[in-house]
Amino acid sequence: MNQPTARRELKLAGLDEVLDECRRLLESGYQRHGNWSLGQICNHLRLTIDANVQGYPTWMMVMGLPLRPLLRRWLLPKLMDGDSPVGIRTAGRFVPAGDLSDAAEIDQLEASIQRFGRAETLHGHPGFGQMSKEAFEQFHVVHAVHHLRFLSTVERPR
Repeated sequence: MNQPTARRELKLAGLDEVLDECRRLLESGYQRHGNWSLGQICNHLRLTIDANVQGYPTWMMVMGLPLRPLLRRWLLPKLMDGDSPVGIRTAGRFVPAGDLSDAAEIDQLEASIQRFGRAETLHGHPGFGQMSKEAFEQFHVVHAVHHLRFLSTVERPR
């Protein structure tokens, strides 16, 4: 049963811990308290990390430009502090399909994180612009926490 208000406390320090948490949820089983499965969350995170490495579509960058100063000054600090608003719709290209394999999407996310780690330059975010690699990593971690806190582990009988 999905309970949108039931979010757990979750703190992760790096993208390696994001992967560890995803594997832990896969291993233990999980209950959804939001709209997306573990596979869908991993797919969404992968798509956003890949866009940071490969570049966002021009239209997204142009659309974000007028709002960027406001978003960077007001929303970005809130996000980085873990105060992420719930229910904001994402661009269609980042919405995952409904029938994804949790295990396969964790593997794809791991490959994306490896590409991010090897990247010498990163593309700016449509709403927040350019940031250092360390700041982008922290952004991706808090983004992952925002989504993963809607999943809770299920203790399986022994």
